[in-house]
Amino acid sequence: MIRSKRSTLAVLGALAAGALAAMPALAQQAQETAVKFQLDWRFEGPAALFLWPAARGYFKAEKLDVSVDAGNGSGATVTRVASGAYDMGFADLAALMEFHANNPTAPNKPVAVMMVYNNTPAAVLSLKKTGIKTPRDLAGKKLGAPVFDAGRKAWPIFDKANGVGRVEWVGMDPSLRETMLARGDVDAITGFTFTSLLSLEARGVKAEDVSVLPYPQYGVKLYGNAIIVGEEFLKKNPEAVRGFLRAFTKGAKEVIADPKAAIDVLKQRDGLINTALEERRLRLAISTAVATADARAEGFGAVQPPRLALMATQVADAFNTKARIAPEAVWSAAYLPAAAERNIFGAAGK
Repeated sequence: MIRSKRSTLAVLGALAAGALAAMPALAQQAQETAVKFQLDWRFEGPAALFLWPAARGYFKAEKLDVSVDAGNGSGATVTRVASGAYDMGFADLAALMEFHANNPTAPNKPVAVMMVYNNTPAAVLSLKKTGIKTPRDLAGKKLGAPVFDAGRKAWPIFDKANGVGRVEWVGMDPSLRETMLARGDVDAITGFTFTSLLSLEARGVKAEDVSVLPYPQYGVKLYGNAIIVGEEFLKKNPEAVRGFLRAFTKGAKEVIADPKAAIDVLKQRDGLINTALEERRLRLAISTAVATADARAEGFGAVQPPRLALMATQVADAFNTKARIAPEAVWSAAYLPAAAERNIFGAAGK
């Protein structure tokens, strides 16, 4: 009986000691704000911009417990943040504008709080053998893209800026877009430069055989992808959002300075990626969408009100939205780090 009591006391003592030892970790977890974050696409090169600060502990340093999930398109990311399934996300600003205009009474409409792709990566890509060298060469041609593709949806803006005229659109699943161009089923496609160009190479098409007409170089000055936050999360956790943007900015500076190291972190998340390919994709994303001349002029993460207002008008017209778009409803600069912290373009990629 005495031995039994002693054994019981010993077990209870051990449990108590274990509980006491675990208390600091539990207290730390209680202090952290959980953030569910969804990307716009798969774990490809640009995803390293978000995985790097997570791996380096920058989110943890801001008392954030951030989980990053892959996505399947900006429109879906906007919808999932609006539904509350995710707290924050990475999505095309045009898709966010469209959601606001078509769902004016929806609760928890997401808000963009940091611009990452200062210029849309959308472009028209064709094989040089088709003879397409300028936008006007696309007149009467067969163009392919998924119906939700950012470049296809913004086509009326590109058309108006360049006077292209009538084209024939062919819809397809994203996985077939580059295949159909390589086979000659369509004359050209719209897509993000750093996605479609490398996907064409993966299908045996040499880069020097591809003609690329980037939207920003042909009069379409749309903003691209931004970090978005659900309205309710933003109201309840403003400091968490500020901390997230500080950590992201710190990480983005390091990713721009050393894309190769950033891809090593991406490889840890998805061991099946082609590291050389994804490093090239990341470098392309940085040069064509992140560290652009416009971003350097406006400041990383920020937008210019006149340009934002023009985009709101263009998107409403091109997307034929139910209501007009109020720029102040889709964008807030109130949570951005100080301008000095956002001065991240000093280092060139290695």
